[in-house]
Amino acid sequence: MNATTPLSLAREAATTGGEVAHGGFRGPLTVETKANELDSVTEFDREVQRRVATILRRDEPDAAIVGEEELPEIETRKALPESGRAWIVDPIDGTNNFVAGNRIWCCSVAAAEDGEALAAVNEFPALGDCFAAGAEGVTRNGEPISVSERARSETFTINPIFGLSATNRRKLSEYVSIIADEFGDCRRFGSSQFALSSVAAGELDAAVSSMSLSPWDTVGGVHLVRQAGGTVTDLAGNRWTPGADGIIASNGHAHEDLVAAFE
Repeated sequence: MNATTPLSLAREAATTGGEVAHGGFRGPLTVETKANELDSVTEFDREVQRRVATILRRDEPDAAIVGEEELPEIETRKALPESGRAWIVDPIDGTNNFVAGNRIWCCSVAAAEDGEALAAVNEFPALGDCFAAGAEGVTRNGEPISVSERARSETFTINPIFGLSATNRRKLSEYVSIIADEFGDCRRFGSSQFALSSVAAGELDAAVSSMSLSPWDTVGGVHLVRQAGGTVTDLAGNRWTPGADGIIASNGHAHEDLVAAFE
């Protein structure tokens, strides 16, 4: 039986991927666009996914790989399968930050079994931070972390997670207004995994979106938040699952106020 645990394999893959990406950070880049001019991809996004997938395939050759980038030599899915082992990979979450020389980006690797996360590692090499969670608890750089204790929703600091399309920007404007009117303060980082990691660490009280976010943008961070004692639901307050319409991730202390405001 393979002695490698999902967490140790996720850590190896994310660490290696982070090192590859960091080698190109603030250096010359070939930048392409995908859906629109603000949807960037670099040669490092593809190379990191290639290196991460190679490590995962070495130990689990039959597992599905769900990843953002398409590589001709590696079969990659866009949706998390309902059964069996799967690995969810975002080679560089926060590519626009990476391109701009902003340090808020990560290599995110998570394992799931029958659609439920088992382990997650978000490696932020330019920040010097690594968030990791297995079956119990979550750590940052090896030290235990947990969600914030703030209980009054009007004092919450919230990150709205949206993309850069016209539709996303319109909903972002709406959510920023709700946060300003009903809650405490707003943050925007350009990396969904950083937002969710920050909720897990108690640096944010919540992260919200009305969009159906991709598995690579969510699964790892959601596992971190839950293992840190937080609550993650869809906009209706039901337990969040991959593919859900919208997400509310919070410290859990006033989650019903968030659902009421954003549903």
